[in-house]
Amino acid sequence: MLLGKLARPARSLSERLSPRGCRRFWGWLNAVFNKVDYERIQAVGPDRAASEWLLRCGALVRYQGYEKWQQDYSGLPTGPLGKYKIEAINATESCIMYRGFDYLDGLEHVTEIKLQKCIYIQDECLQRLSETKNLQKSLLQLKIISCGNVTDKGIIALHKLTNLEYLYLSDLPGIRQKETTARVLQQALPNLELELDLD
Repeated sequence: MLLGKLARPARSLSERLSPRGCRRFWGWLNAVFNKVDYERIQAVGPDRAASEWLLRCGALVRYQGYEKWQQDYSGLPTGPLGKYKIEAINATESCIMYRGFDYLDGLEHVTEIKLQKCIYIQDECLQRLSETKNLQKSLLQLKIISCGNVTDKGIIALHKLTNLEYLYLSDLPGIRQKETTARVLQQALPNLELELDLD
């Protein structure tokens, strides 16, 4: 009987450490990282708050007038509010997800974004990206690479990024109608340079 009682906690521990349990835990933690803190945005400004969100999720940022990518959360630059404006975002292998995209609303200087191997990026994220007013004005380059949840619908939604000059799409198995999707985008954005590396 005592042995049975000891075995039960061990079994529940192994269940918690199972791959499915680990995935649930990391999914929960990533959702916490993506929770938008509107008071923080008000207190430190949109660029600082977005920097904190992006770095917390494993992405990199580059500021206007700087060549170096910021990747260390604890090394975020200090100084007067509004001094550091995000110009580029590299979200390679980051855990950014839809629920955090409100952080993008106040960014006015982002010219390039790279989404690569982002497991939480899906069509709704791209639609939200394309509906962000400031990004419609500023975003010039977008790369979407190896994001398995992106489909033709999400790519077509990008047509609202009216100033987009360059779009690179690679390794997106969810895109099934490559030619049609490319044609729709080119008609909506005639000045767009579209580079495809899709099977």
